[in-house]
Amino acid sequence: MALRIIFMGTPDFSVPVLNAIVAAGHEVVAVYTQPPRPAGRGMEVVKSPVQNAAEARGLPVFSPVNFKDEEARAAFRAHNADAAVVVAYGLILPSAVLAAPKLGCFNVHASLLPRWRGAAPIQRAIMAGDAATGVMVMAMEKGLDTGPVCLTHELAIGPDLTAGELHDQLSVAGAGLMAKALGLLETGALPSVAQSDEGVTYAAKIDKSETKIDFNRSCDVVVNHIRGLSPTPGAWFSVIVAGKPERVKVLRGARVGEHAQDAKPGKVVDDRLTVACAEGAIELLELQRAGKRPASRDEFQRGFRLSPGTQLD
Repeated sequence: MALRIIFMGTPDFSVPVLNAIVAAGHEVVAVYTQPPRPAGRGMEVVKSPVQNAAEARGLPVFSPVNFKDEEARAAFRAHNADAAVVVAYGLILPSAVLAAPKLGCFNVHASLLPRWRGAAPIQRAIMAGDAATGVMVMAMEKGLDTGPVCLTHELAIGPDLTAGELHDQLSVAGAGLMAKALGLLETGALPSVAQSDEGVTYAAKIDKSETKIDFNRSCDVVVNHIRGLSPTPGAWFSVIVAGKPERVKVLRGARVGEHAQDAKPGKVVDDRLTVACAEGAIELLELQRAGKRPASRDEFQRGFRLSPGTQLD
């Protein structure tokens, strides 16, 4: 028997999960997402990816600013849902909302809990140099990602994998995992295991102040920083052009064990865009100037050459 589901999500990461729930035959009685907001260089008001996907399926969409008032909570209860599925929704749900669905609220979280609770688990795992991560279906409670874990799917993090690539892998894995979880929930067979009190870490939202590349660190740390922020918001350095600093994003880099002796961190040491770090060096493989499309190293050098000896800030 199909479940009556409230789906709650906002970004691209959430869409495959919504599609999987519908494909599994469940009745999505309401879709909650963040309201349309200005975005992009033109600040045009844009609907969320989840809203676009829901409207394409003819599903009813709700976008409350929050659930602080009783009217919004009453409307949520009125859906008479069996369960709510929450995937990167963007609002903290109060206890009254968490308690409304008959069988509970279930979250798809992109980490191996209790490691990387919070807003940016994909980026933080790569930036920290983790060798593995995963996606979990968790029964939600009032604490931040503290609820018992129902199902887990683990993934290796390759040494060159970017946050964008890992995001896509985990989104697909999470969709299949949630479809499986709802099938078990229907039959009363969904497991529930309390999280460990050990190994808890928090994945704080990425702040703009931490996106600048610091070449005064080891090549391993710098490469992890770059791929953890690729493609968005993007790690960057600045270089002086016509007497003014210009920011350049680095979307992909590779470790180099050795570099020119005594090269100052941040200095370009050869024509392959090898840049010295405090330990070792990195090659800049994919870059993007402001307002331009991403370019390979060779394309970038043809249009905006960084000569050996150039100091990157």
